[in-house]
Amino acid sequence: MKYINLNPSVQGAEDSEDTQVASEILETKLAGIEQKLAQLSADANPIERANLLLDSAYTNLELEKDVKAWQLGHKAFKIFADAEDWEATVQAADIIYNANQSDPLVALGNGVWLAVTFPIDPELSAVMLDHIVDETPSDSDGGAVAAVTAHYLADLRADDKNRENLLFFTNQLLAKVARRHSNVEKQADFEAWMKKMELDSPADFLGRLSQVLNVMVQDDWWVDRDALRKKLPQD
Repeated sequence: MKYINLNPSVQGAEDSEDTQVASEILETKLAGIEQKLAQLSADANPIERANLLLDSAYTNLELEKDVKAWQLGHKAFKIFADAEDWEATVQAADIIYNANQSDPLVALGNGVWLAVTFPIDPELSAVMLDHIVDETPSDSDGGAVAAVTAHYLADLRADDKNRENLLFFTNQLLAKVARRHSNVEKQADFEAWMKKMELDSPADFLGRLSQVLNVMVQDDWWVDRDALRKKLPQD
């Protein structure tokens, strides 16, 4: 699993000495990335630069240098979006969200829209939608809509290698939301809850997700959605 369980904090540190060692390793890594960025020529491939910016942003996030991570995330987002590298663009949105500066919900809304609209790694899509669950109150329908969308995309897009693990994750996410929303514990109650909430119809829950994203973003869209929709295959 490539994206699930991403943690912006330093991991694996059991005491202050371990934390110090981990931080030193990350600082060394960061210095190496910054050196590579400094060595890039003015006419270097923008994607090469954006990949380094993304690596630097993730490392800054792990070091809890949130403002720097946020700045780099925005720079990477723009480059990747201009290149229409949507998975990397969503990664940048995830960094901006986790940096928790002035626009976390706007970043999340933009990232989720791209993650649902384009066939990126469904594991990353699930991570982004899980953030919406975290951001919504227990009795909010928005969390249920996000969870069922994560499960739908996993079922639709996951390859054989990661399918079982990803579907387990999204099943657990959906069960958690049902439990906190309506105290659902039994399978029969879960099925009734899904039907009552209209979570058994992709047309319904995807439409409701769009409404949730509009509320989150408040018209601060970082991509031209109308132009992108015109490029999508027409069924």
